[in-house]
Amino acid sequence: MKVVSLCEAYRDYFSIGAAVNSRSVDTHADLLKVHFNSITAENEMKFERLHPEPEVYDFEKADILLRFARENGMRMRGHTLVWHNQTPSWVFRENGMPRKKENLLTVMKDHIRRVTSHFSPNLYCWDVVNEAVEDKGSNILRRSPWLEIAGEDFLKEAFVCAKESVPEASLYYNDYNACVPEKREKICALLRRLLEEGAPVDGFGIQGHWNITAPQPDEIRRSIEAYASLGLKLQITELDLSLYAQSDPYRPEPGPAPEELLIRQTKLYEEIFHIFREYRDVIEAVTFWGVADDDTWLDRFFEPHRANRPLLFDEEHKPKAAFRAVTQF
Repeated sequence: MKVVSLCEAYRDYFSIGAAVNSRSVDTHADLLKVHFNSITAENEMKFERLHPEPEVYDFEKADILLRFARENGMRMRGHTLVWHNQTPSWVFRENGMPRKKENLLTVMKDHIRRVTSHFSPNLYCWDVVNEAVEDKGSNILRRSPWLEIAGEDFLKEAFVCAKESVPEASLYYNDYNACVPEKREKICALLRRLLEEGAPVDGFGIQGHWNITAPQPDEIRRSIEAYASLGLKLQITELDLSLYAQSDPYRPEPGPAPEELLIRQTKLYEEIFHIFREYRDVIEAVTFWGVADDDTWLDRFFEPHRANRPLLFDEEHKPKAAFRAVTQF
């Protein structure tokens, strides 16, 4: 039986994207060309990769991804301009001392202008600021060198600079745990404040690093409604649905995934895509953080290392039951 194309199934709903790297555009090219109409750089556009030293820019690997997108008629997202992680230490220090506020903002703006202008007009949107909100506690913003040196001003300044550099692109704030009620309230508070201050924020990226135990579909629905109420575009930017919670102590032996976990994954994928389709008027794209289960950051990042199998295609690049659940509606 012929397998339906994932992006064709959602042609009338939203774009379907995948996070890729300079290797996976070769190893997973067949899946990408058939099932996806958008890509995001997994790491190749982050600060440390593009701008490792003060006077050094390296666009070689990122340009490989851009070429792949253009050759295959795909849209491409920019990820990410300002983040506390994967940013080289020289950005925050000069001559062994922390930079002054204005000096750091100058470095940030120079980076934003150079990077966005290099890829303009080929990228339709950018994650301008990534993961600036604290998970727990009373503080809204995460403690980071950006905040400690530049204060809250760095957020608005980043968006203003990006809009001046690439006025045609949509500008996003992007964050994880966005369906956890405590953090959802903080993200909404930050976005409201930025909008009130006149920051040109066009949308919010809901990172979908979820698992078969959380979040529950009702929380996903409530979160979409909360962010949509701000008048912003929404994207699901980093979707993967692990068979295991991060805190799960179970370390499976090599071999097939437990069938009962795959059944739960399939059911949850079906439920969340039903919700996504309901909100097609506010969701403009859904991007998976990877292409197939043989290459996912989850297997490498968390302990214990294990096969999380979070995507719609298995290790052999074959569609899983979850794929059929989200395409047959």
